[in-house]
This record gives sequence, structure tokens and C-alpha cells, in this order.
Amino acid sequence: MQAPPSFYEGDTLEVAKKLLGQKLVHTVDGIKRSGIIVEVEAYKGPDDKAAHSYGGRRTGRTEVMFGAPGHAYVYLIYGMYHCFNVITAPVGTPQGVLIRALEPVDGIEEIEFARYNKTDITKAQYKNLTNGPGKLCRALGITLEERGVSLQSDTLHIELVPEEEHISSQYKITAGPRINIDYAEEAVHYPWRFYYEGNPFVSKK
Repeated sequence: MQAPPSFYEGDTLEVAKKLLGQKLVHTVDGIKRSGIIVEVEAYKGPDDKAAHSYGGRRTGRTEVMFGAPGHAYVYLIYGMYHCFNVITAPVGTPQGVLIRALEPVDGIEEIEFARYNKTDITKAQYKNLTNGPGKLCRALGITLEERGVSLQSDTLHIELVPEEEHISSQYKITAGPRINIDYAEEAVHYPWRFYYEGNPFVSKK
């Protein structure tokens, strides 16, 4: 079952934690690629100095952040790596959750080929398939084409995992500072990164 629009409403920190254990799905050329979300970071602009929308900054890139919750915000870092975010909070409040890592589930061969241009990969390469925001976008085929897409779409959405299959019973949610935001002054220390402690696909322990 797809997460309904109401899933993305409410406090961004709570939505971030709710996303853990759910399945991010992207269908490419009719083939489903997916992974269980195991690591996220919350960004609460305009008061969060780590957020692109800090201070209410509104640009062509960040415009989608000011829209309705439950849409995709995709951007490039270093001019080459895509990052996928889920928009949260009411219209006009630019907040979102960065998906940092996934545990691969569907379309494994397609994911392997997207990452390594081959499907005969080592255990170490498998562990590195989706353990970072740029890696998971490459693996799932998420690009700037998906910026602004509703997560109610058939091709890009969050699938709710039934309680009996949910991996929350296997891992404890840990909170800590977000990664690679040294520019963000006091926001560097906000414990707004949430992940499943011990999951092998988490990007950084």
C-alpha cells in the first residue's frame, strides 16, 4: 500500500522516523526497483542553517520545498550526484527529509547494473549499492526528472511495509548529528539524523 498524503504531514522529525522501515519504490522502464529506508536526515528550514531553504530562501531549485508535503525534492551535489528528499510540513513551510540509505529489495540486478555496469559483484560492492544518498539515487534511477513529482505516482512512491514484515523489530532507531554540513554553525549539532543501528546498509555509523 502506498503511503497516503497524510503520512507526510505533521512534524518533520516524526515523519523522518516514520519513514524508517518503509520501502522507497521507483519503477524504471516497467521494472520495479526498491529498498527499505534505513537512514534519513530531517531538514527544518527556514530556521535550520543546514537547509537549502534557510531564511526562507526561495529559488528555482528550492521552490518545490514550499509546496505540498508528499512530493519529491531532488537536487545535485558536486555537479554529479543526485539526492532524494521527501517534502514534509504544510504548504509554505519548506521542510523535508533526505533519504540517506536503503537496504535493496526489488530489481536487484537492475540496481547492480546501474551502480557497477555489471551484475557479478562482490559482497563489499553489494553492501555499497545503496548506502549513501547519491548511491541510492543512481541505483534506483532517480534524477532531476523526478523533482516535484507527487509520491502518489505509480512510478515513484513510498510503500508502507506491514507491521509483521517491518524491520523495526530487528533494529533500534538511533539519532545523531547530520553528515557533511560543517557550514551550518550550531545546526551541525542537531541530532536530526535517524538510522537503524547495526543495519549493514547505513552510510556511516
